[in-house]
Amino acid sequence: MPIFIDRRLNPKDKSLGNRQRFLRRAREELKRSIRDQIRTGRIADADSEHAVRMPERGTSEPSFNNARDSGRRQHILPGNRHFSAGDLIPKPGGGGGGASSPGNKASEDDFRFVLSREEVLDLFFEDLELPDMVKLNLKEILAFKPRRAGFAATGSPTNINVGRTMRNSHGRRIALRRPKQVELDAILEEIASLESTPSSADARQRIAALREELDRLERRRRRIAYVDPVDIRFNRFDSRPVPNANAVMFCLMDVSGSMGEREKDLAKRFFVLLHLFLKRRYDRIEIVFIRHTHLAQEVDEETFFYNTQSGGTVVSTALEEMHRIITSRYPAHDWNIYAAQASDGDNFAGDSERCISLLNGELMRLCQYFAYVEIIDEREAHIFGSTENGTSL
Repeated sequence: MPIFIDRRLNPKDKSLGNRQRFLRRAREELKRSIRDQIRTGRIADADSEHAVRMPERGTSEPSFNNARDSGRRQHILPGNRHFSAGDLIPKPGGGGGGASSPGNKASEDDFRFVLSREEVLDLFFEDLELPDMVKLNLKEILAFKPRRAGFAATGSPTNINVGRTMRNSHGRRIALRRPKQVELDAILEEIASLESTPSSADARQRIAALREELDRLERRRRRIAYVDPVDIRFNRFDSRPVPNANAVMFCLMDVSGSMGEREKDLAKRFFVLLHLFLKRRYDRIEIVFIRHTHLAQEVDEETFFYNTQSGGTVVSTALEEMHRIITSRYPAHDWNIYAAQASDGDNFAGDSERCISLLNGELMRLCQYFAYVEIIDEREAHIFGSTENGTSL
């Protein structure tokens, strides 16, 4: 009988379009979960593994079913004491989904699984529209330094280990019983002594035996080299990722009334990017959070992002506080200093000159890198992102 092999890409009873829509929904759900965790979590934990939840209601594929609360259908039901032939059976009410009543059936639980560091970064960078090379540099550890890792039988002549080579050579010569130079010198001395005395038959026989022994020992010495290639050992080095030194990251942010939740969320993503950049180069990273209105103060991460404060905007106070902390706790000769500042661009009139003076005169000489991001209003972002009026960035 003929055999039919289904080579279609779509699985049985499945639609490729539905599968693709499901994958898009699942990916959006994962991205939303990661955004929420980054928004509510610590900056230092942004690239760690994340446990995410996906609701079960988003995993089912669409299908056509008869509506329970509309339409006309005929059923054959067993007899009972409540209904007789010709009675009208009322339709069940409700019909919504979700969890069932206790004891009826299983409720809808969320799927919970853990995403690796690489998966978290891939989903996090997907929304940022970063160039691929920037994503690669942020995810990978590219700083390596050679470290001693024992010995090897092959290598560069400049890496030869003389001590270990001679140790192996000495052990091999002892094991193979290579004749020593003192043994040859003793035979030569005895031959010279016999040749200096009046010759006799016994002396000539002894000299012949000694010369034969000397020839045998010399041949054995030539066969057993003083240093053989198997004795040579080289210093072996492995390239290992090694942090350069300590680093401190200053996060400066305006927390006046003009900085809402949207602006703070974008600022946090900006800080996360700089922290990822530092994490791949340094082993020890400390983070200092400085918030400011017309006054600046050092706070913890929770207060920095979630506590509100009223007041004007004087940016120079944050720069002065940063300089004070560097002077007292993070000397430039011991720490690599990085700074990231987020603001909506507002500042007190006349304070910008003070900021320029602080940056050029003090901070830029101490910092390895100073980054500033200005978060524009949502309406301005729409104007700059529009292609209709030619203002697309």
